[in-house]
Amino acid sequence: MSTRKILLEEEEIPKQWYNIQPDLPKPLPPPLDPKTRAPPAPEVLEAVFAKELVRQEVSQERWIKIPEEVREIYRIWRPTPLYRALGLEKALKTPAKIYYKYEGVSPPGSHKSNTSVAQAYFNMKEGIECITTETGAGQWGSALAFACKMFGIKSRIYMVKVSYQQKPYRRVLMENWGAEVFASPSNNTEFGRKVLAEDPNNTGSLGLAISEAMEDALSNNATKYALGSVLNHVLLHQTVVGQEALKQFEQIDEYPDIIFGCIGGGSSFSGLFWPFYYEKVAKKAPKNCEFVAVEPTACPSITKGKYMYDFPDVAASGPMLKMYTLGHTFIPPPIHAGGLRYHGKAPTLCLLHKEGKVGVKAYNQVEVFEAATMFTKTEGIIPAPEPSHAIKATIDEALKCKKTGEKKTILFLLCGHGHFDMQAFDDFHAGKLVPYEYPKEKVEEAMRQLKEMVPWANSVE
Repeated sequence: MSTRKILLEEEEIPKQWYNIQPDLPKPLPPPLDPKTRAPPAPEVLEAVFAKELVRQEVSQERWIKIPEEVREIYRIWRPTPLYRALGLEKALKTPAKIYYKYEGVSPPGSHKSNTSVAQAYFNMKEGIECITTETGAGQWGSALAFACKMFGIKSRIYMVKVSYQQKPYRRVLMENWGAEVFASPSNNTEFGRKVLAEDPNNTGSLGLAISEAMEDALSNNATKYALGSVLNHVLLHQTVVGQEALKQFEQIDEYPDIIFGCIGGGSSFSGLFWPFYYEKVAKKAPKNCEFVAVEPTACPSITKGKYMYDFPDVAASGPMLKMYTLGHTFIPPPIHAGGLRYHGKAPTLCLLHKEGKVGVKAYNQVEVFEAATMFTKTEGIIPAPEPSHAIKATIDEALKCKKTGEKKTILFLLCGHGHFDMQAFDDFHAGKLVPYEYPKEKVEEAMRQLKEMVPWANSVE
């Protein structure tokens, strides 16, 4: 097999999203109201999200039809290519075959458009006039701004302040699509003003920006909130990625032995591996494929966090989720992988790791940028800092194969390009990046605070 790019025809864009819930090894712990310890009523969630998205969130349907209006927008960039990394293989002198699914060809430059288009569509159908959200590195904010423009909806986006400062062109991209963009914490919300009064130099976090975006949505009529990761309805929208990858591997008579993906909330990795997981549980897979998530040592939610109920945001305003968490008060160090700085992870991903179905690795940003630079030199594409974590894991696995002589087939998700991350690469080449490891003591302190606030958080199975 010497072909570098494996393509699909336009008509092969998936017609359904795959929902993993019926195939989980055990039922997913539900969101809980911290006061009643009961799942919130549908109307509580519908005050925040479009009704169809709430239905998808709790659905036990394995396959959910993709509206044709959504598929029509998908056709702008889908199907996306699957590449064989021949240059990287040659440089590593590995017997392994390395493939990557490339989502950087979407208009905003990442996988996030797969769910933003769907969410904007369902909000538009409900008559919603504006959608609010948070964004870390700006990829999700860019995707939502793009999708809202496609369906004639306004967007207001709270961008984590350190990323707002590090990645100004992400803000410009969002504004080009008509979005209002605020550096979070901001003076636009009551919670933001409170944080700034206590700490004027606060650099922000995704949990903090979520609090602002949710407050904004709940304070304004005909406005809803959209989330770019973590929740079930978001992850299932991403399964167009994995379904396409399955067809592309079938086309070349290959199948991966191991799949890597970076995790911030978990949506991109889940979108890739869920369809392969389905093949595994349905006993259709020709190989026992492994799934490995990769996170930064600066935000090690799974490798150092605790599996317990926690709030999704700093203000503790949302229903509690059972997940691996560093504590909702977590304020991350200003690493360049802004999309991976969330304190928790998707409940489905956490359950699968807890049950031994998904592995996890963690790397610091210096070794990640070393891997990203090698990838650029051998494959020509500049990767975003986030998927560069998966590149690092892939390189390590390929080098392991070099030692053992094992001829594995490796797949990873290149979920976005790094064209707006030049400052990060400049800092790396100048030796300014620090290999930050999040202290275990900070996790323990956050857990102590959470248990004081919600005594039962660690006791609900």
